[in-house]
Amino acid sequence: MQKVHLLGTQEYVEALNLWKQGLFWEVHEALEPLWLRLSGPEREFTHGIILLAAALHKAQTNPRGGWRNFEKALRHLGKTPAVYQGIQVELLIEEVHQALQDRLQSRPGFPLL
Repeated sequence: MQKVHLLGTQEYVEALNLWKQGLFWEVHEALEPLWLRLSGPEREFTHGIILLAAALHKAQTNPRGGWRNFEKALRHLGKTPAVYQGIQVELLIEEVHQALQDRLQSRPGFPLL
């Protein structure tokens, strides 16, 4: 499969809109069909984003489960550059980490360039 510009896909457009609304389970649902079609770095990255969304969703009812999904996400995003395809990955991870630490008192953004 050739390289896919993720932010140009319908799935990412929908997922970003859902993320802004705090609908993190729905972010997961929006991205999963695309993730299944991807390969290589785009697939690994999208898996990490799905797990970040799952972490935020799970943390609403089970903080430990949220942290477990966050750790899984880091394994998938670990080799991703600080900025990937216009997404500020390092900042995104920091914002999700902060939201989990403060028990979702803050809603993380999805920082783009």
